[in-house]
Amino acid sequence: MKKILWIFALAICAVGAHALDYDYLVFTNTSDVTTIISVSNLTLTVNGSDLQVTNADSNTTFLLTELKNMQFSKDGSVITATDKVLRADAAVEAYNLSGMRLGSFRNMATAAQSLSAGAYIITDGTNSQKIVVK
Repeated sequence: MKKILWIFALAICAVGAHALDYDYLVFTNTSDVTTIISVSNLTLTVNGSDLQVTNADSNTTFLLTELKNMQFSKDGSVITATDKVLRADAAVEAYNLSGMRLGSFRNMATAAQSLSAGAYIITDGTNSQKIVVK
């Protein structure tokens, strides 16, 4: 379940990073097989343990437990660099995994203390980080 939350957090983070500028969504499974899907009319649906990805051209299903990575791409290539980590003292905004803004906070620690248990995307306006509050 934790892996699934990280995958969706990555997707939401990518959406927050101006996903409209990207033409492809790239999926990599645990066997390192990559599937590139156009974002034209893209719809993502979770059905039990499956992720159904539908666009203008196709319908593809992935088993969530076998997904290793999911990210947006301008040319269909996979970016290997990780997100920059936010500074501990930076003012941040928190979003839920649906993309709804939950509020502004003085720093990451204040955000984590103020949010209820769950997964969130935290951003300082330039960089984003996924967190899980327990």
